Amino acid sequence: MNNKLAFLFPGQGSQAIGMGRELSERFSVAADTFAEADEALGFALSRLCFEGPEEDLRQTENTQPAILTMSVGAWRVLASQGVEPALAAGHSLGEWSAHVAAGTLSFADAVRAVKARGRAMQLAVPAGQGAMAAVLSLDAELVAEACAEAEAETGLTVAAANLNSPIQTVISGALAAVERASALAKAKGARRAVMLPVSAPFHCALMQPAQEEVARVLEGIKLSDPRIPVAANVTGGLVSTAAAARDALIRQVTGTVRWVDCAQALVSAGATVFIEVGPGKVLSNLMRQIDPAQKALNVDDAASLEKTLAEMGGGGVSG
Repeated sequence: MNNKLAFLFPGQGSQAIGMGRELSERFSVAADTFAEADEALGFALSRLCFEGPEEDLRQTENTQPAILTMSVGAWRVLASQGVEPALAAGHSLGEWSAHVAAGTLSFADAVRAVKARGRAMQLAVPAGQGAMAAVLSLDAELVAEACAEAEAETGLTVAAANLNSPIQTVISGALAAVERASALAKAKGARRAVMLPVSAPFHCALMQPAQEEVARVLEGIKLSDPRIPVAANVTGGLVSTAAAARDALIRQVTGTVRWVDCAQALVSAGATVFIEVGPGKVLSNLMRQIDPAQKALNVDDAASLEKTLAEMGGGGVSG
């Protein structure tokens, strides 16, 4: 293949009841991935993914291992078809999926770690006290200004959490500060500021207790140098050592997800084809906003797998 292939792994919010079921029914590597997660966690995560109930899947400590498992299952299906990336990136939780694909850490260690990560993030801020909002069509520097002004006015935390695309920045923090920053952003010209249905204010200073827990969990896990470069959310640059990967996975809990920088780093490293591997199309849609010249595909079921393999000039699919 002449073009460098990059895999993109989605984060929280992409989950859906039924995710992974079709791939598991058709491909033994996907079924084995869900079975491995069930064994590692000691409960039927597979049943939660395939059947719900939705309120349980939406709990952060379940959502995170569920999306990781679905993403790793889809990656293993692609690998079984001879499709391997030269580069990888993942959005927030997805950075863990990217490192599993890169061989930085084992899937079993990752699925247990992200369950602990999800629980710690949920517990870091009491329910109802934090919030996140998506600010649309406003320059990221003006969003940062709105956050700084809201912090000064309210005395509470609010900051840019996700720099998702040139037209989408997500802010995170204490509820009153997020509401104030949203109003200020609209006054500065944002088209909309939409409160997000999340259970905690991710990627801001309020997540410091969760970051400390992730650091503790990672101390007990063996990490290897990634086989392929992986973009780090917290810097937007590529990491190629175990030490840098560990540091990035810890710091991203409170740090801003610099997704535009991550995507641009992959393009700079030669990527021209991007496959979103896991539930949904959030990242392939963001890629079209960041750099419309790039080919963005996705794999989350049999139909999207067939389509992606066909787009790449591959043959049929074997189970």
